[in-house]
Amino acid sequence: MSFGDGAVLDDLTARGRDWPSVRQYNVFLANRMGALLDLVRRFETTDVKLVALTVVETADCAIIRLVPSNPERAYEILKHAKLPFTESDLLVVKLPDNDQPLLSICKALLAAEINIHYAYPLMIGIGPLGHTALAMHVEDHETAVNTLTTQGFTIFTEDDLNG
Repeated sequence: MSFGDGAVLDDLTARGRDWPSVRQYNVFLANRMGALLDLVRRFETTDVKLVALTVVETADCAIIRLVPSNPERAYEILKHAKLPFTESDLLVVKLPDNDQPLLSICKALLAAEINIHYAYPLMIGIGPLGHTALAMHVEDHETAVNTLTTQGFTIFTEDDLNG
């Protein structure tokens, strides 16, 4: 259910938005030995894969940003564990097949004056061909999607992550 590169979309998104997005959970953990391992184990014993993960350490806690293959099940797992977390939308774009894929994406977004707040790579390949992709939290999600798809980039949705 990706966008761009001539992809056809059956429905826009499961959450009724006019643009594709991927859910990210921001889990707040105490800065203590083994906290990340405890979190990862909660997913490794289920059918939910962690597609992407990054750690932001602060003085008081660590913020674990993760993208699960099944957001609804991940929500249940986090709730059951009684972990504090928030949810946010990410833009996941296929890295283009050129010598400087990050440069291509950054230039396209800069031309549209869209800030990238943060970005990180996905840990698994997406789709049957195992495409590499970049997850980004951007200033203006809808404009970023329109800009990138107009320029021929492929945008992945949650359905692409679970397949």
